[in-house]
Amino acid sequence: MRAKLMAVAFVVAVTAVGCGDDGEGVVVEGTGPATPYSGPLKVPVKDLDEDSPRATRIESGAAGRALECDGEIYSGGGSGTWSKGDGGSTPAEGLEAYFDIEQPDVPRTGYREERREGDRVLYSFDVDGRTKVAVIVAKDGKDRPGWGPETSASCDPAELPESFTDTQWYEIWTDRDGRRVPITKLNSSVGPEHCDWQKAHFLSTGQGKDARLYARDPAEVLPQGALSSPYDGDVRLPKDARDTGYHYKDQELWLTDDDPTKAYIRTPDGVEAWPEVNDGFGCA
Repeated sequence: MRAKLMAVAFVVAVTAVGCGDDGEGVVVEGTGPATPYSGPLKVPVKDLDEDSPRATRIESGAAGRALECDGEIYSGGGSGTWSKGDGGSTPAEGLEAYFDIEQPDVPRTGYREERREGDRVLYSFDVDGRTKVAVIVAKDGKDRPGWGPETSASCDPAELPESFTDTQWYEIWTDRDGRRVPITKLNSSVGPEHCDWQKAHFLSTGQGKDARLYARDPAEVLPQGALSSPYDGDVRLPKDARDTGYHYKDQELWLTDDDPTKAYIRTPDGVEAWPEVNDGFGCA
């Protein structure tokens, strides 16, 4: 996960995360990806002191190579260690151990065995015949007794099924053509309940130096000084406002080039001005 998005999630993520279980087993039978991964299942990993898709690919080893993302890789890396009894006695139990040990924000059912090579097995979660989550489980690694995760990687959540993403903390927007927008580029979410901010709403746009976080706070539940200006639920669109083409349900996102400290949300009921959240604001 990109560093800025991690900061946004820290501010707005809810504590309860659904698993998207639709009744399938963790491992299922069926047709795998149209082009199965044919590379090695053991690739050296290296932790880089940078926040980029390139670094994530390197840190996720073979699992990152096995992905078939439409956009950039979203998250990935090597696994930690575990104690005797935490690992599984079979590869499938090793995949189940991955969910118990790592607690990843990915679907927990519907994986297929895509490749087996010695004491390593690649499991893939596929969407339309393309791998969106890859987990490589290995047997008896160093300080990893039994079967368990070695490396894992996933595409942006926008590439996962709605049945899963609808249970998560983020809201996925779509573009003019109805395509789901990567959450690293744009997402919104309800404020966290544990801070009693559920009457507020947050909107994250951009990446890196262009990343911005806006908030809707009609009930004024956010602390004083959190916002760059007051929230306004009834405004006129500025003359230079442009339709980004992004929408979530009946909400449209409009922005201006002259004043990036406000995001304008147009609905059938009117236009709201969401002010930018000041730097350093967060929910512990």
